Amino acid sequence: MAPLSVSLIQSALHWEDPQANMAMLEEKIWQLSGPVDVIVLPEMFTTGFTMNASSVAEVMGERTFRWMKQMSAQTGALLLGSFIAKENGRYFNRLLWMEPDGQFKTYDKRHLFRMANEHQAYSPGSVRLVGTWKGWRICPLVCYDLRFPVWSRNGWDAENNRMNYDLLIYVANWPSARVTQWDALLKARAIENLSYAVGVNRTGVDGLGIGYDGHSAIYGPRGEVLGFEEEKETILSATLDPKILAQYRSRFPAWMDADSFEIK
Repeated sequence: MAPLSVSLIQSALHWEDPQANMAMLEEKIWQLSGPVDVIVLPEMFTTGFTMNASSVAEVMGERTFRWMKQMSAQTGALLLGSFIAKENGRYFNRLLWMEPDGQFKTYDKRHLFRMANEHQAYSPGSVRLVGTWKGWRICPLVCYDLRFPVWSRNGWDAENNRMNYDLLIYVANWPSARVTQWDALLKARAIENLSYAVGVNRTGVDGLGIGYDGHSAIYGPRGEVLGFEEEKETILSATLDPKILAQYRSRFPAWMDADSFEIK
């Protein structure tokens, strides 16, 4: 594993306007200085956190998919972000993992935010995604998933003699009213999983009048802050060091004392 450069795009979003959001985010992507390995966009980055799924949903392979494929190919980076997908008559808050050669993976948000009736508009996912990029094992999750540590629990992969993942990523639309909880939980996920953890949140006010304060962050495995930004629109970047991760896991192998369980 070589060092991994990660950039988070913290931005306001145009309400239910995919074309405007993709144009705006494309401009921000081209502001990145130097090569980057992973680019992370917010949850529902084409629309904002809307429950009007039938109005803005897309099937796989359409506009958002093609745009992410193009951006990944042009930057040479793994591109991550979630959008509203329609499949077999159901709607999903779907994270798309897009690689420069067009290879892709998907993760459907498991924990749906019932306080906004997300569970009534969307169907939950059931399978966690852990993918490999440039030797790093990466687990991307979505917003409300952050509150449920069992779903993100890291563990030991005996077959490959390594931990299940090295980097935990959350894409979010996390409102300012609960941003202190976002701060605490994201840091905790890094510490308890002996992993780098990053989270990108949006800014601005959405079409429902809900405000967002950003607080996108990058944490090391001890909970050390490698990058943090509050309210302003920005690109937050850091380079993750695999040697630091390996050394800490070797000196402090807390995973060996973790409780074993299965998720059903």
